[in-house]
Parts: sequence; structure tokens; C-alpha cells
Amino acid sequence: MMRKNAWTTYDETTMRKVEEVNARYKDYLNRGKTERECVRIIVEELEKNGYQDIAKLREDGKKLETGDKVYWNQMGKSLAIFNIGSEPLENGLNILGAHIDSPRLDVKQNPLYESDDFAYLDTHYYGGIRKYHWLALPLAIHGTVCKKDGTKLDIVIGEDPDDPKLVITDLLPHLAGKQVSKPVTEAFEGEKLDLLVGSKPLAEEKADDKNDGDDKDAKQLVRDNILAILKDKYDMDEEDFMSSELEIVPAGCASDCGLDRSMIISYGQDDRVCAFTSFFAMMEIEATKRTTCCILVDKEEIGSVGATGMHSQFFKNIVAELIALEDKESALKTVRCLQNSRMLSSDVNAAFDPLFPDVFEKRSSSFAGHGLVFSKFTGSRGKSGSNDANAEYIAFLRDTLDRDAVSYQFAELGRVDAGGGGTIAYIMANYGMNVIDSGVAVLSMHAPWEVTSKADVYEAYCGYKSFLKSE
Repeated sequence: MMRKNAWTTYDETTMRKVEEVNARYKDYLNRGKTERECVRIIVEELEKNGYQDIAKLREDGKKLETGDKVYWNQMGKSLAIFNIGSEPLENGLNILGAHIDSPRLDVKQNPLYESDDFAYLDTHYYGGIRKYHWLALPLAIHGTVCKKDGTKLDIVIGEDPDDPKLVITDLLPHLAGKQVSKPVTEAFEGEKLDLLVGSKPLAEEKADDKNDGDDKDAKQLVRDNILAILKDKYDMDEEDFMSSELEIVPAGCASDCGLDRSMIISYGQDDRVCAFTSFFAMMEIEATKRTTCCILVDKEEIGSVGATGMHSQFFKNIVAELIALEDKESALKTVRCLQNSRMLSSDVNAAFDPLFPDVFEKRSSSFAGHGLVFSKFTGSRGKSGSNDANAEYIAFLRDTLDRDAVSYQFAELGRVDAGGGGTIAYIMANYGMNVIDSGVAVLSMHAPWEVTSKADVYEAYCGYKSFLKSE
């Protein structure tokens, strides 16, 4: 049952295609480090290629027709993309669903403070991080600040070669005796993951103007200097932090990994390796019988909650909008459409790591370079919180991918009782559709820098194309 390494099946032409797909993938990783950035760059690409906003179609009273290409932008943080097929929508969709949020640190709403001549931004970690991974690492700020007058400021600090880098400091080993004696879960506190942003006081003459009548010893001149910089460069006041979404991510670009350049190392590959390859596949699918769909959603790392997460009703509402644009509004047709749909819940799996073999069961592990990974179920312990895909659906997928010579493998997420995880699959299965998890094997998942195989990125792209055109 062990699948051969995909690299051994490639000729020179395929090797070139692998490199082309991965070059494009790295470019998207570099430009899309947050969910808002991902949506922004994808919408730009959609509109260049003739996709229309569903909201605009509704306003114009236009009818949906075979061959139409449409999308829905959910609050700038999630997307649903559709290529309308020749069959009625109620016959179901072929859906690729991935998430575009990744583990990170978020800046709090009242974050800026000074302590002993250092200025910091207070943070709250997002998703399942290992806190010590984020210490003594060059970091960047990406995000959006919304001002009261409706102005939006898109901010990126730390990515340009001339930009300053930011950091969360760590304790030197000479004084870490007490720290290293603690369990990892206790040695690193979430409240101490504060971002160092400055150490230079505001000039005295400016400070005197700003703090006229204040006790000089009570002045927070380093903090005031940071506020002056933010005002000068971004026209941002301290209170604007309250209506901002600022994310702390590793600074730097996606790069080839390994002396043979066979892998990619980058931030955010969980789950943008599935999101971007799904999008690439969607953009290459033309006329099909079944309508194809690509959903790219937010908040998966914290339970798929909120208005932009998969637990939201936004996807069901969009399908109802499409039904209305196709013919006439019908709640029954919407139900039938969702129930008759097929979906690949595109999310990553843990690649077998020879340095940590004790948490894997080798026969049921995913291996880097061995192709697209299918997981019949996820969850933890006794499959708790899982979608368990039907055997009939798996047989259909095997036939579909084998006909197109796509490399794939089946795997679980580690040994039974070693841990576990979840995806959006079980949420979409609530509609009664066939769903299975599929994605790319990742080393160092949820670390600031994750590693994937270029072969797996390419096979995911090919597998997603194969699925979208299936009848």
C-alpha cells in the first residue's frame, strides 16, 4: 500500500511544470501572509480573468448562465468562487475548500506600553502555536487599521529590505536554569509574547510640548516616540489600535529548501499550500457539467467560528443567491444543491518525520514527496470531532485520480491517542454532502517556518484539477 515517491515518476517536461507551479506558489505565499492579503490578491486575479461579483449581478438583476464565472467576497477575509456548469445547480457542486488563516500573534486593542526604556506591543496568540518558536525571531507586522472616518490603512512593516525587523526577546541560557527546569507548557507564557518595537526616547523639546506640566519622571518618552512615528508614517493615532487587525508573522520570503531544492520553506503553508493550489486548479477549469467551486475561508485555526468562518451561514446563503440568479428563489433547491455536492476539504497533514518516529504509525502516515494526502477521518481519540468519509466516495476519488495519473496516499494524523486535529470537513458534511480531507504533507506544522515537498504541491494542484472536472 506504500506509494512510490512521486519524483521517480517525472520526466523532464513534468519537472519543468513542477518548478513552474512552485514558483507561482512561492510568489503567492510572499504576497499573502494574512487572510486579508490572500483575498486581495486572489480577487485581483479573478477580476483580471473575467469573474463577476455575485453582489453586483444581484443588483443588476442579471440571470446566471452556463459558463459564467462568479465570486463572493465575505468581509475581505473569505472567498467563494464558482464556475457555472451546464447542469442545474441543484444537481450539486464539486467543491474545493481550504482555509487561508494561519497560526500567528495578534496585536491587542490596547497594546502599546513602555517598560524600563523599552516600548512593546502586547499580543494574543492565534491558533495552536508552540510559544517558544516565536522567540528571538525576525518578525513583521501585517494588517489593516480602520479609522473612524472610514479610512482603511493597509500596513506592512518588516518585509522590505530597508524595513526594521521586530522581535520577541528570549532569556539567555546563562540565566535560564529555572526556566529550563519547567515543562514546556509552563516555561513560556502567552502574556510574555510581547513585541519589542523601540528603545529611543522622544526628543526632549517635543516631549516638553507633548507633556507640558507632567512630572518628567512619569513621561513615557520611548512609547511617545513610537506614537510619533506611527502618526508621521501612517497617520495612525493610539486610539486607532482599537479598530485594527494587526498580525505578527515571521519576516522573510518563501524559499527553496534542501541542497537539491526539492522542498519549500515558508510561513503559512498550513493551509495556504492547499488554498493556493486549489485556486490555481480552479482558474484552469473551463466548461464542465457540474458547477465547480473553490471556498477559501478564515478562522479554521480557532474553530471555524465567526462571520468569516465555515460555521457561518455565508456559504449556504451564497448558494441560495446562485439558485435565485439561475432561476427563482427556492429553499428546496438550495438544500438539494448542498446535499448533492461533493467536496475535498483541502487541509494539510503531518508528514512523517524520522527524527520523531514515536508519534507516528508508519503504515498510516503521510510521506513528503509521495503525493496528495487523503484522510478518511481526522479528530482525536475515538475519531471525536471528525468527518468519516464514505467508502463509496473514496472509491470514486480513487478512480478519478488514477485516470489522470495523480500521485496520492492515505494517512492518519499520527498514532492513535497521540493527539489529533480537525478541519472544516465535518461542518460541510452537515449539509449531507460527501466530504473527505485532502491536502499536502507538512513538516514542522504550525511552526513559524513550515516545510513541504515541491512534488506534493504539484500533485495537489493536479489532483484538485482532476476532482473539479469529474462528473
